[in-house]
Amino acid sequence: MAGAEEEGLPSEEQEQEKEQEKQQLSSSSGSQQDSEAAAVRTGSTEERAAQDGGAVPSSASAPPAASTGSTEERAAEVGPPPSKPTAISLETSVDQFKLLRFFVLRPGTLNQGIKDTEALVDKEIDGSIRSIWLMAEVDHWNNEKERIVFITDNSLMIFKYDFVMFNCDQVQRIPLNFVDRISHGTFSFPKRSLLKREGDGVRIFWDRMREPTFTSRWNPFATDLPFITFTYHPVRNISATFLALCDIHNFREHLKVAAQKAHATKPVPGKANGVLVLKQDLHIDAYVGLMSFLGNQNRLGYCMARGNLGY
Repeated sequence: MAGAEEEGLPSEEQEQEKEQEKQQLSSSSGSQQDSEAAAVRTGSTEERAAQDGGAVPSSASAPPAASTGSTEERAAEVGPPPSKPTAISLETSVDQFKLLRFFVLRPGTLNQGIKDTEALVDKEIDGSIRSIWLMAEVDHWNNEKERIVFITDNSLMIFKYDFVMFNCDQVQRIPLNFVDRISHGTFSFPKRSLLKREGDGVRIFWDRMREPTFTSRWNPFATDLPFITFTYHPVRNISATFLALCDIHNFREHLKVAAQKAHATKPVPGKANGVLVLKQDLHIDAYVGLMSFLGNQNRLGYCMARGNLGY
């Protein structure tokens, strides 16, 4: 029996040694498999990076790049911040609002006015219409008045038209072959006058031999003066159409050509024919002019919306 047990001891030790060797082999094979798997993952990542044409992004640098890209995309979608309104734009809006009070700017109003005044042109006396203008007349007391002006073959026609009631209140016809002088320039007043006027104007004379009488000079309602003065209409800058209708310089050129043609075709007997064009100050012999000051400040010579009333 003792001999048998002694022979069995070595067999148990051998079994234990075999089990230890198996465990070592299994652990070494597991670590080898892990390292191979890691190597495979690294290789696949490098292959993808090589295919994309760039380096493998690190975990530390990836998040900031994504946040920067999203911020830029949002900024592109939103666009630049809106500009703050300036005082210039505010003043421009106020000026445009004031200009829109003129009835002549209402849709269809000017066209209706031109249509109504065209019906008053006598083709036997005036001939055909050559040009149409929108002007502001300045009388000898510095009062502004809204006018529609026609240059025809034979006449210069000035219409006082009511753009509120669509009615022509007054017509003044001046034969072009009587026009002998056209002056243009800035306005001037006597030295002690309290009045002033900005801008340019044009004055048409049709009887150089006749001077205004003393009574006519001091009568604000006198209509027998041998000249008439025009300046820009206040709405001239509202659009390109009104800029062309209110152009004083083009009006002067058209009037000169038409008057010269009228002098050539219908000369006046006993009168020197031709038109003299002078650049000089347009003198207005007015000193205080309280009525003109109040009237021009409130645009009483124009058809405008005035609160709940129209003029």
